[in-house]
Amino acid sequence: MAEIPENERHPLETGQVILVDKPLNWTSFNVVSRVRNWAHKQVGRRVKTGHAGTLDPLASGLLIICTGKFTKKIEEFQAQKKEYTGTFVIGSVTKSFDLESEVIPYGDYSHIGENEIRAAVSRLTGQIMQVPPIFSAVKVDGKRAYNLARADKELKLDAKAVTLYEFEITRMALPQVAFRIVCSKGTYIRSVARDFGELLGCGAYLSALRRTKIGNFKVEDAQQVDEFLNYPKN
Repeated sequence: MAEIPENERHPLETGQVILVDKPLNWTSFNVVSRVRNWAHKQVGRRVKTGHAGTLDPLASGLLIICTGKFTKKIEEFQAQKKEYTGTFVIGSVTKSFDLESEVIPYGDYSHIGENEIRAAVSRLTGQIMQVPPIFSAVKVDGKRAYNLARADKELKLDAKAVTLYEFEITRMALPQVAFRIVCSKGTYIRSVARDFGELLGCGAYLSALRRTKIGNFKVEDAQQVDEFLNYPKN
């Protein structure tokens, strides 16, 4: 098949960035698949499509979708700082560090107050060594950790350096602790929840998470999944 001249290519093929507000219970792949199908209908042929930074199904918020030649920018976008808001619940834990698995009561938090919370936040601000969750896409001997974890295989994942540039507590209504975090690529907020609970001595898990920024891109500028599918043809 002859290559299409550059001046005849659709803007989606020459490259676009589409910001999507990923809904809860959708995978990032679900969103990319929907955009890819839409782009195919717009252009009349397959358009290369990818996303910059996976969000778990139980997280909502900003997902950067790149099309055409802009897929070459994916690594650049992934490397930028990310901002999240969400809620930890202290006094209980889960195997997945979020609501994907059963909540198990763990420790008494009645003695914990603002001073203890602030001290834990201070310990987790800056560069830290973080062990990824076993329910993650990290590869172990060529296999995804989450597949091994769901098969009840014992896993030992290596710690890696990540940076929490900002860690702010925005509300305390124990056992719930709301936060805002600005962090580096590769940071698992679920692991922050685990480490936060360990520092407090009572356990904690992530009950809600929303990505609000990637670099200079903001979720306020993103569209809902159904909205961008109604873009007019160029």
